Amino acid sequence: MKKSLALIICFIIIGTGIAFAEPFQRHTLELGAEISHITYREPDVMKEEGIMYGIAGSYAYRNNLMVKAECRGSYGQVDYSNSGKINNIDDYMVELRGLFGYDFFVSKSILTPYTGLGYRYLNDDSSGRISTTGAYGYERESNYIYSPLGIIITTPLENGWAIGITAEYDIFWWGKQISHLSDVDSGYNDVENEQNEGYGVRGSIKVYKRIKNMDIAIEPFIRYWHIMKSEIADWTYYGTYIGYAYEPENKSTEFGIKASITF
Repeated sequence: MKKSLALIICFIIIGTGIAFAEPFQRHTLELGAEISHITYREPDVMKEEGIMYGIAGSYAYRNNLMVKAECRGSYGQVDYSNSGKINNIDDYMVELRGLFGYDFFVSKSILTPYTGLGYRYLNDDSSGRISTTGAYGYERESNYIYSPLGIIITTPLENGWAIGITAEYDIFWWGKQISHLSDVDSGYNDVENEQNEGYGVRGSIKVYKRIKNMDIAIEPFIRYWHIMKSEIADWTYYGTYIGYAYEPENKSTEFGIKASITF
């Protein structure tokens, strides 16, 4: 199913439309800052939520064909809750994406279907912390590799204004969760669980204004992940098998707003 979806979007991009006059600058550099609220849930197990502050950048080359590199990083603190609570846990996230697409016209708008490859890393570190019920925290690392399948609809307005709407589905190829249980007791191994099923969805509405040689934009966004239960891995104590561990099904929702300048 994943391979079929990837092939379909590639055929759409390759076979789309006729090239028109160049609607975008050939080379663009975008720099921005964002603030968001993130909620992570493992149903019937736990929840974390908090505010993230981030920076983002991208470089794009367009000549009807679009090639784009994106990166973003964010940091914040989240509050953990299940039977007990731990507040102000440090979180940071890094995401890298390489995209390619194709620009074509429909009426007054420009449609850009795209695909590519993305990597998302999240570090959640409650090591050295103890919950209100006496449970010990530990560092968790989340790694995702995925392919975005999306479309951007850009519509010019009057007086240098324009609006862009982005809708994206993310094919989840592979993930790995690393739980540093040795933070709880040095005898425990650090468990690594592979994840093979899930998906992501994201969207945004970008409103921007051309001022001299740059665009200034405001962009509300939402990003969502739903990842299924992981593969199991051995749990040991000083090398002796004591059971198995897995990463539960989980859902992550992040919504926020981004301000950017494009040169």
